[in-house]
Amino acid sequence: MTSTRQAVPEFVHLAAHPLRWQLLTELSDSDYRVRELVARVGEPQNLVSYHLRLLRDGGLVTSTRSSHDGRDSYYHLDLDRSAEMIAGAGTVLHPALRMTPAPTAFEPSTPPTVLFVCTGNSARSAIAEELLRLRAGGRVQVLSAGSKPKPAMHPDTVRVLREEFGIDLSGRLPRRLDTLADHRFDVVITLCDKAREVCPDFGDDPRWIHWSIPDPATSRGSSEDTYPAFQATAAEIDTRIRYLLPTLTERTAQ
Repeated sequence: MTSTRQAVPEFVHLAAHPLRWQLLTELSDSDYRVRELVARVGEPQNLVSYHLRLLRDGGLVTSTRSSHDGRDSYYHLDLDRSAEMIAGAGTVLHPALRMTPAPTAFEPSTPPTVLFVCTGNSARSAIAEELLRLRAGGRVQVLSAGSKPKPAMHPDTVRVLREEFGIDLSGRLPRRLDTLADHRFDVVITLCDKAREVCPDFGDDPRWIHWSIPDPATSRGSSEDTYPAFQATAAEIDTRIRYLLPTLTERTAQ
């Protein structure tokens, strides 16, 4: 009796190569530039770039131009796409291996402290602070700040948090990063390529993460023209926070 031969699932084909697996592992924690990945995996740049291109062509990795230096690009692992492809690979092997997401257990003995940083603290970092606070149900101590804070929250930040998530930012003003110099944080997450370059050292060896997310406040036009960029930014941040939460639990417990 012969069985029908099936093609190797795309995720298995892409992830099985040792260097590509290393790159996926590094990008699962933070966005990086090519030269940073070269240093982290210890392989030549041309080889790293080649395998990044294969991962990008396969839909696992995306890249965005750095807002700090347009000659650079940041690479990002699409975790939703990875989850879909992993689930699909299991189903191909056997229908009973269809994966269902496990509920997020989040009961650290000591609540982790998280800081989100961008330049103006009027859009990306403020959205991230509020969404992490919402998703963690008060079990995380979270703040956000800007290296050069704006005088007020962007109106579309206030709107997107109110309309999409039911969060009221009335009276909330951007916070200066230098006012937090004496604070201790377990995790520092920069969402702005410019802010990443100037973010101070908070001591006690916090976990550093970078999310290279374009600034929705650079959109021009009426509120109806600019609001979709804020909706997209909030959705991306919310997705990243969903994957961040389990890692906060694991690392706090260690």
